[in-house]
Amino acid sequence: VTALTQQVADAKKKAEEEAEVAAALEEQRKKLSKDMESLHRQLDELKQANDKLDKSKKKIQEELEDTNIELKAQQAKVQELEKKQKNFDKVVAEERAVAERNAGERDAAERDARDKETRLLSLTRELDSAAERIEELERSKRLLQSELDELVNSQGTADKSVHELEKAKRALESQLAELKAQNEEIEDDLQLTEDAKLRLEVNMQAMRAQFERDLQAKEEAGEEKRRGIVKQLRELESELEEERKQRAAAVAARKKLEAELKDNEQALHLNNKLKEDAIKQAKKAAAQLKEAVREAEEARSGKEEAVALAREAERRVKALEAEALQHAEELAAAERARRHAEAERDDRDDELTAAAAKGTLLIDEKKRLEARIAALEEDLDEEQSNNEIINDRLRKSQNQIDQLTMELGTEKAATQKLESSKLVLERQNKELKAKLTELETAGRAKTKGVITSLELKVSNLEEQLEAESRERLAQQKASRKLDKKMKELALQLDEERRHADQYKEQIEKMNARVKALKRAVDEAEEEVQREKVGKRKAQRELEDLLETHETLARECSNLRNKLRPTMSDDSE
Repeated sequence: VTALTQQVADAKKKAEEEAEVAAALEEQRKKLSKDMESLHRQLDELKQANDKLDKSKKKIQEELEDTNIELKAQQAKVQELEKKQKNFDKVVAEERAVAERNAGERDAAERDARDKETRLLSLTRELDSAAERIEELERSKRLLQSELDELVNSQGTADKSVHELEKAKRALESQLAELKAQNEEIEDDLQLTEDAKLRLEVNMQAMRAQFERDLQAKEEAGEEKRRGIVKQLRELESELEEERKQRAAAVAARKKLEAELKDNEQALHLNNKLKEDAIKQAKKAAAQLKEAVREAEEARSGKEEAVALAREAERRVKALEAEALQHAEELAAAERARRHAEAERDDRDDELTAAAAKGTLLIDEKKRLEARIAALEEDLDEEQSNNEIINDRLRKSQNQIDQLTMELGTEKAATQKLESSKLVLERQNKELKAKLTELETAGRAKTKGVITSLELKVSNLEEQLEAESRERLAQQKASRKLDKKMKELALQLDEERRHADQYKEQIEKMNARVKALKRAVDEAEEEVQREKVGKRKAQRELEDLLETHETLARECSNLRNKLRPTMSDDSE
């Protein structure tokens, strides 16, 4: 009896110890419940973060649509600029053809004028020679007349010189006949000279009229061309201003996207931190569960010893029945704890599923960001092509300015030629005036008439020279105006080049920002990979935890099966 009493006391002591173990298990269960509540709160925070990511995704999609619309508008503008460039090239080609045709006509007119000037110089030399011959004949005539007078006066006093007088008379008659012939020749030469001068005057008037028409047409064409260039430059300035505004808007949108990307990175970092905390708590819960399993194993071994003692006492101590009932209640509590652990396992499965879904969302977000970056790179390529088109236009405008400069040089050369022609005509005028002065001393009426005619022609030539001088001054004034406009165009082109350089710098900055975005996306991808690794690790820990749960369940089931025969024996 003493031995049985001692055994009963030992059994009670073990039962008390098992009750303490059950209380400790209850405390661990409550602690696990608190941990599960904390995990639920973290899941709620993760859901809120996912909602924010969804909103940012929608916002980025809207911005992408806006960017596509802007891209289409830019493409339409590029096509319009290409059309304008083609029209401008066509106008330049037509102007170049007209300039070449005018240059050919001007060269032909200059050759004709040089030929006529050569002919005029030849006729002038012939006129000088004829005047010299006239003077020589006049002197001979005066000499013969004086000799004849002397002979007539001396005829009455000296009959012996009749033969000499007759001889002198015949010589004088022959000289007079020769003089008449020479006078007729001179008159013919003068008539030819007058006709040639008349023809030269008509040709000069025709050339002057043609030159005036050509000059007026060329000035009108040049003015029209300058107006067209100024208009196109203004259009290019307005288009460049619009492109600068669009670039500023794109830069603002890029900064906004960078800020959103930074926010997403911060949210991702926070989610990773929360996930790490959840993994730590899961590890802690797994350790606590292992400790509970160990304690349950010890309790199970104690229970087996108590059952053995009860069997040896042959159901003589009714206290063992109470202990058995208590063990049954503890088993029920352990069953409830197992079910609660299974519920917690299901919750953790849901959490892992949500984490996997979040990882998928992050991957999708990364893909969308990569697509966004690709679209931005395409926009940058498009902007660079637009910049190249603008540079081509600037080069073409520079070529046009060079062409206008060459034409201006040609006009200056033509002006210099006209100046030299004026000097030649003035020199010829002076020579003609000198010849007229010499012819005035001749004393012949016919010669005086010719001289008068020549004076009139010289006066006409002087008037023509004055008119040409006025035209030359007007042309020089137009050339100065053209030089001024060319300088203004050069300044505008320099300004456009500076804008193009600034645009290139902005493109380089955008490229650097895109590279930074790529690096950020790569870092985000690395974070996603690390999160996947953590997820797999948590999955393995969860599997270990499930295995532990299953082991505990099997042990509880075995313990229950072992206790059932004892309960049935006690009832008997």
